[in-house]
Amino acid sequence: MIRLIMCEGSNELEIMRILIKNNKLIFGEDDLLGLTPYHARQLNNSQVKTALNIYPGNDVLIMRIGDVQNEKLKIPSDYKKKIKDVVKYCTKPELEMLLIISEGLVADFEKIKSSLSPKKFAKKYIKCGRQRYDNSTHFFTEYYGSDPDKLVNAIKEYKRIKGKHKKDELYLADLLK
Repeated sequence: MIRLIMCEGSNELEIMRILIKNNKLIFGEDDLLGLTPYHARQLNNSQVKTALNIYPGNDVLIMRIGDVQNEKLKIPSDYKKKIKDVVKYCTKPELEMLLIISEGLVADFEKIKSSLSPKKFAKKYIKCGRQRYDNSTHFFTEYYGSDPDKLVNAIKEYKRIKGKHKKDELYLADLLK
């Protein structure tokens, strides 16, 4: 089985790259279609289509990573035989929750979450060195890139405190070693 990782946004993509690069997942780079995760919501992405066209097998597991999982994946008829299954890995409410957890600010966020989204909270209260959080991929790279265990711990803690997603949605923690 080969895995096609489709990330909702560039920050999700960077998180997956950090985890893959540091061998923190239950699979490795060699198990990925095209040897990489993709920033794509649908299969109409040209890089994804090229990778699917080149791959000869009929055992592709699509792994969708993101906080908004209500958009149905449209599988073109010429790929239906290649796709074995589609699994969702949810980061609700937002990926910034990982930063809030890493900074030990969950209790502070809980007090004001009705008036401030995780993204706005992170922009107001989280820094990496002298840089304030700015919703950039660069920030996630700087924050977690040199300390992937901090990322792994935040992902595990997120699952512990979050409770349950919809029954067809898994956690990033379910992909960790």
